[in-house]
Amino acid sequence: MNRCSMSFFHTLVFAFLSPFTEYFGRFSSAHRNGRTDPFQEDVHSDKNNILRLYEVIMLDVTTTIDDVLYPLIEPYETGMLPVSDVHTIAWEKSGNPDGMPVIVIHGGPGGGGQPAYRRYFDPSAYNIIQFDQRGCGKSTPYAELEDNTTQASVHDIELLRETFGIDEWHVFGGSWGSTLSLVYAQQHPERALSLMLRGIFMCRKSELHWFYQDGASHIFPDAFEGYREHIPHEEQSNLIKAYYTRLTSDDVDVRRAAAKEWTRWEMATSRLFPDDSYLEKAEDLDFAVAFARIECHYFINAIFLEEAHILNHVDSIQHIPMHIVQGRYDVVCPARSAWELHKAVPSSQLVLVPDAGHSMGEVSIARELVSVTDSYC
Repeated sequence: MNRCSMSFFHTLVFAFLSPFTEYFGRFSSAHRNGRTDPFQEDVHSDKNNILRLYEVIMLDVTTTIDDVLYPLIEPYETGMLPVSDVHTIAWEKSGNPDGMPVIVIHGGPGGGGQPAYRRYFDPSAYNIIQFDQRGCGKSTPYAELEDNTTQASVHDIELLRETFGIDEWHVFGGSWGSTLSLVYAQQHPERALSLMLRGIFMCRKSELHWFYQDGASHIFPDAFEGYREHIPHEEQSNLIKAYYTRLTSDDVDVRRAAAKEWTRWEMATSRLFPDDSYLEKAEDLDFAVAFARIECHYFINAIFLEEAHILNHVDSIQHIPMHIVQGRYDVVCPARSAWELHKAVPSSQLVLVPDAGHSMGEVSIARELVSVTDSYC
C-alpha cells in the first residue's frame, strides 16, 4: 500500500472512530490517575483518544521479536555453584560486568534459563545474571526432586548474590519466575532494587485448578483433550495428582509419556496465537521431563508455602518499585492475579497488554518488558 493509499485509509479509519471520541474521553478521565489498563497514559484530547483506540484495533502485525529485543550476546562468564549436598546450579553472566546487576529468574519451575533472556536488557547498561534452578537446565542432578523447594531456591538466589559480591540488584521474572521473584523480595526486601514482573502467578489453589483441571480447558478444549485423556477416566478428578504419580514412576517410559503430555498442554496455551515451535518443546524429552516433573512436584506440594503466601506478606515489598506486564488474554496465568497483586501494591505499575497471551516471546509483551528495563538506564 503506497503513502497516498495509506493516507486515504487512515482518513476512513478516523471517520469510523469519531463516534467513539466522547466515550473514550470519559474512559480516560476515569483512569488517568493510574496505569491500570492498556490505555494507561493520560489522554488530553479527543484526537489522542481516537488514536489510542486506533492503535488497539489496528494491531501491529509487522513488527518482529527481533525488532523489539536487543541483539543476542554471549556470556562473558559461566560457572557451577554447589548449593547443597545434593544440588549444584549453573549460572552465567552477560552484558556489562560493571553495569547494573539484574537477576533473571526463569519460569516453570523446571524451565531453565535461555539465551534469549539476555536480549531483554541493554547489554551496555546491565550485568545480566541468569541461573538454572535446581534440577533443570545445566544444573545437576538432572530432574532431581530431593531438596528442591521454593525456600531452597530463595536460598540459592541469596547465595549467588553473596558469591558475586552484589549488594542490591534488579529482580526480573515471569510466570513461576514472578512467583519466586516476589517470594525472594519478601524475604530479602533490602536486596531488591526493583521487581520487573510478567505473567503473574501466585500459585494459589484457584490458579492451579484453573489451568490444570477446569478453566483453561474451556478455551482450549482441543489441546486439553490430549492432556486429560492421557489419564484413565477414574483418575481424572485430580489431574495434578494423577500426573505426579506418573512423573515420579520408576518406569522411564511412563515418566516420559506423562512429561510430554503435561508440557504439550502448557506450550499449546502459552501464546495468543499458538506457535508450532513451542509445541516442539514437548518433543524434547530432556527438557520436558525436568519441566513437567519439577513443576508437578511443586504444585502438588502447594509450592511448599501457605495458601496465598504472596498476598499475605505483601506489606514487606510495598516500598520496592514494581512493574507488572500482563497479557490480557493470558490463559496460563490469567490477568486476575496481576490485577489483585496490583491492587495489593497500589504503587505498582500495571500494563495490561491488549494483544498478548502468556509468553514473553510475544512481540507486545517483549516491547513492554524492554520498556521497563530501559527505564532504569
